[in-house]
Amino acid sequence: MADVILKNVQKTFGRAKVIHGVDLDIRDGEFVVFVGPSGCGKSTLLRLIAGLEDITAGDLFIGGDRVNELVPAKRGIAMVFQSYALYPHMNVYDNMAFGLELAKSSKAEIDRKVREAARLLQIEALLDRKPRQLSGGQRQRVAIGRAIVRDPKVFLFDEPLSNLDAALRVQTRIEIAKLHTDTRATMIYVTHDQVEAMTLADRIVVLNAGRIEQVGTPLELYHRPANLFVAGFIGSPQMNFIECQVAGVGPAEVLVSLPGGGTLAVPVQPDGLQAGEAVTLGVRPDHVRISPEGALNGRVELVEELGENHLLYVDAGQGRRLTVREPGDARHEAGSTVSLDLARTFCHLFRRTGEALQPQAGATSPTSPDLTSSVA
Repeated sequence: MADVILKNVQKTFGRAKVIHGVDLDIRDGEFVVFVGPSGCGKSTLLRLIAGLEDITAGDLFIGGDRVNELVPAKRGIAMVFQSYALYPHMNVYDNMAFGLELAKSSKAEIDRKVREAARLLQIEALLDRKPRQLSGGQRQRVAIGRAIVRDPKVFLFDEPLSNLDAALRVQTRIEIAKLHTDTRATMIYVTHDQVEAMTLADRIVVLNAGRIEQVGTPLELYHRPANLFVAGFIGSPQMNFIECQVAGVGPAEVLVSLPGGGTLAVPVQPDGLQAGEAVTLGVRPDHVRISPEGALNGRVELVEELGENHLLYVDAGQGRRLTVREPGDARHEAGSTVSLDLARTFCHLFRRTGEALQPQAGATSPTSPDLTSSVA
């Protein structure tokens, strides 16, 4: 296997620059997921690594070798696409063996590799079937098996689950995660689905408009987003954002004025903030509770029952809609008035520029939400 290093990688189509100087180190055996909205450049970046697009500027290294000018077949990579791209006239065995036959591998080696990949993916019983006789999930496993038999240095996945229904997406996601555990191969995976990113990745690369916004483990991005973009993109449902003003600054917290007159002391490093500055308060739906002593008031617009919990969508005035996740069955109906309490130790503050203020050490502990003392 191999590491993958990008140094100031850029890509331009005509006058349009779509990748802006990306620097990234992917460690040997690591599972890295590129995530971001449509058009952010994640698939283009994957294609640059694969050699399907030429790099305009910068350097790409795979296993220590600079590969900018190498054709895809010489880079030691295998790619699994969104479309299965199986040969319809060949059975599963022949689809998986085709690349090895082109490489002039011996029949014994081909048979060994195909059957070992089939065993790993649990498709041994499907080797004699044609693609039209397979389900979507089975076809995707065949496509993955075709990549495995090549013993690549790096696996590349370009939104491989997009064509599957919800149940198959979960099942195939588990199989891909198990494949990484079994092989410890270097894997780079592109998706727009942040749930896939959170569940699969060792590290996530969040892209926006051809630039890296943040790189980190799933929990680092969830609990310590670097800016408003990452905070809003990572997490489902999305983080709530409330425009506020700084009411006061202490050595270990910032006091902000909330809409409606309340205040909240947020345990972040002030880092030069001044009273009167505009900031954005961020809090996830899991860290908002219905409470008679809540600092914010609003009207419930919609209740979504999810079984183990429910979501409340609350109109807090001035076009501000907040999402609240509560456990169990809903105890509130659309049209009812509620007060919202915010867990201040889980709150985030962002400057006008979008940059996140750093929390105080130990301020965001996932096991100890401070709800009863959230209002200063």
